[in-house]
Amino acid sequence: MLERRTNPVGRTATAGIPRITLGGLRIAVLNLEQTADFMVDLVFPRRQVTRPLYLTSANGEVLARCSTEPMTDRLFRAADLINADGQPLVTVSRLKSSLPLPERVATTDLFHVVARKAEAAGLTFYLFGAEEDQNDDAVASVRKDYPDLRIVGHCHGYLRGDALRAKVDEINALAPDYLWVALGVPYEQAFVAEFAPRLTKVGIIKTSGGLFNFLSGSRPRAPRWMQHAGLEWAWRIWLEPRRLFWRYLTTNPRALYLLLNKSRRAKTDRTPHN
Repeated sequence: MLERRTNPVGRTATAGIPRITLGGLRIAVLNLEQTADFMVDLVFPRRQVTRPLYLTSANGEVLARCSTEPMTDRLFRAADLINADGQPLVTVSRLKSSLPLPERVATTDLFHVVARKAEAAGLTFYLFGAEEDQNDDAVASVRKDYPDLRIVGHCHGYLRGDALRAKVDEINALAPDYLWVALGVPYEQAFVAEFAPRLTKVGIIKTSGGLFNFLSGSRPRAPRWMQHAGLEWAWRIWLEPRRLFWRYLTTNPRALYLLLNKSRRAKTDRTPHN
């Protein structure tokens, strides 16, 4: 199925980025540093785009849900760029493509690389999503780690109706270079679809999943060896068995099937950036 990107500015801005098809979605062939550099180059020393670019991430659960949930599939295919936030995608790319993914680009890791670069360049962040206390704690942690980073605002993700629309307009007026949206799949993708037209002064919108939980310290990350082995899902089940056991029991087998049968190097893929 073809991408449904409706942002011609985004198509132009990302035209030089190589992609391969994994599990049915086209994934950017970039490492962590290259992704962060791309995000910085788009807004520094001046904005290269006239409307916000929409960046999101995919893992096995996302692949499975896109294959069974048409709306989720449409929301992800509308993205200007999709990173691989799952080690199994990296592993399968090395088996199925002559242009494999160099590494996993986890949003939790990407945030820190972009934060360091943004701090040095004077770029601005807005953090939107999660519960109020987690959002507050995440922002406090980021300010401690990056004291010179310009965080122009933050807000929890439990606004609705007029309050949400007013907050979106407030964010747009603040014109952050990066808007990190952490509402979970597919709510954060739906947020982008609905409100990107009102966020014309924002540089990049990056969906962020559970990022703020990790930044706040309320949820520990899996040990490095589990991340590299593609077993972070098992760690998450151990932490939240009631919520996640059935989810992964149903999505993991489907994701594996999709990765093995719906992955290929697209004819239009390009040579990676240096």
